[in-house]
Amino acid sequence: MKKQFFLFLTLVLLFSCTGKLSERRTLPQPVKTQNGLVSGTICEDGNVLVFKGIPYAAPPISKLRWREPQPPVPWEGVLMADKYCASCIQTLARSRPPWTEEFISQDTISEDCLCLNIWTPAGTPADKLPVLVFIHGGGFNEGSGSVTVYNGEELAKKGIIMVTINYRLGLMGFFTHPELTAESPNNASGNYGLLDQVAALQWIKNNIEAFGGDPECVTISGQSAGAISVHMLIASPLAKGLFHRAISQSGSFFSWSVKPTPLDEAEKAGSEFAESKGVNSLAELRAMPVEELTAVKPGERPRRFGMVIDGWFLEDEPLAVLTGGKQNDVPIITGLNADEGSAGPEYGKSTVEAFRTQAEMVYGDKAGEYLSLYSPQSDEEAGRMSIESARDQGRVSTFLWAEMRAKTSTTDAYTYYFSRAIPWPEYPNFKAFHTSEIPYVFNNLKMLDRPWEAVDTTVADIMSSYWVNFVTNGDPNGPGLPDWPAFDSTNKVTMELGENMNPMPFASEDNFQFFKDFINRDQ
Repeated sequence: MKKQFFLFLTLVLLFSCTGKLSERRTLPQPVKTQNGLVSGTICEDGNVLVFKGIPYAAPPISKLRWREPQPPVPWEGVLMADKYCASCIQTLARSRPPWTEEFISQDTISEDCLCLNIWTPAGTPADKLPVLVFIHGGGFNEGSGSVTVYNGEELAKKGIIMVTINYRLGLMGFFTHPELTAESPNNASGNYGLLDQVAALQWIKNNIEAFGGDPECVTISGQSAGAISVHMLIASPLAKGLFHRAISQSGSFFSWSVKPTPLDEAEKAGSEFAESKGVNSLAELRAMPVEELTAVKPGERPRRFGMVIDGWFLEDEPLAVLTGGKQNDVPIITGLNADEGSAGPEYGKSTVEAFRTQAEMVYGDKAGEYLSLYSPQSDEEAGRMSIESARDQGRVSTFLWAEMRAKTSTTDAYTYYFSRAIPWPEYPNFKAFHTSEIPYVFNNLKMLDRPWEAVDTTVADIMSSYWVNFVTNGDPNGPGLPDWPAFDSTNKVTMELGENMNPMPFASEDNFQFFKDFINRDQ
């Protein structure tokens, strides 16, 4: 019966997708932006235009290194937007299973990287289609808008405009220094990568109508570091009015491990970095080749720079902004994957003794209560229960975040739990790993060489339809789709997205209460 249900949904979704745009014509070219004319290329099916590598800000080089993004430099003639621009400065891993090359930037790198990419199915500029802006992940140290699985054609074929962006990363995107703060008219430094995201949204607001988009119907979306970026934009006064809905994939947890640093602490770390490079001034730092700036001595670990409470882009920690009711209040989809931590070699491996020892280390005086709920009698059970308890804790943390949000928000939240493991016989241990939902959300299974099953096609169709509906209406629900209830703190269910497409409990009542008490104790 389940297979028949999925087959029916697949036929409904495929018909609606192919029928919706069958009579469309692509936009007349070139398209006029505020900075010049731009021409794209027609995607394979003939209904979607793609524009790659459009500058949304001036190259942040020379005197613009570590400055707020500046307006794009106007160009003469027609810009041929037929290839991606370089990725921002980073160490290119190329592949790091489970993140194979389809999930990781494969481009060259450059400081001149502030570009965006647009997939549009519009036939005329007057179409006013909803817009989805995707912010890539990568720990704020790697990634790109040109990553293979972020290709926006399939989502565009369902009737929205898809945009991906680059933003400055690592040292180039988050470096903070007293001299930078002093020269800033806003008395702030750091957060340049986040300011790039604001600049991209401002460019979209000013130009997307020419591509057939609606500047008053923009959704920001991101995964991992991109999901955290979404929360930063929700918290930032600089982003007010630039977006109208939000999607945070693997990024809404009540206990965040990634928190912004106070400005004075970040400035101190920046000064120490400058000293380690043997320079005494900001001018010298700006004059250094990027290869020297990012070089690491043998045996040293690269210095990491991150988000800053700078008093301008970010006035406080996002959770504090949320509890104070000062956020940009928009509808949101948010959730996590079943096996976020499965990239580690020890995931799902344990012994009864190691399980109990770990419980005492993590839960302290509550270890006895934890072990009464998760009580393995064999090493095999210990491995399985380590996975089950991590899944329960992740879902409960998501519930607590949504519950807290509901106290100061007037808009709906929709939570999910993604459980479908990519079929991968060589690596069954990765299960539903961190980022594995992306090919389904983008309906891009064809981008990965995996032994896909019929259920995968159906899950991708349904998930991408949920996303498109939300981008369009602020509600993922639509005809032919399983009902996805909005978050309600009195009804402790989240939407499972996977082979089962139904609301499910965040956790059993006893397990839920344990993790709720444990997480709340640390706040």
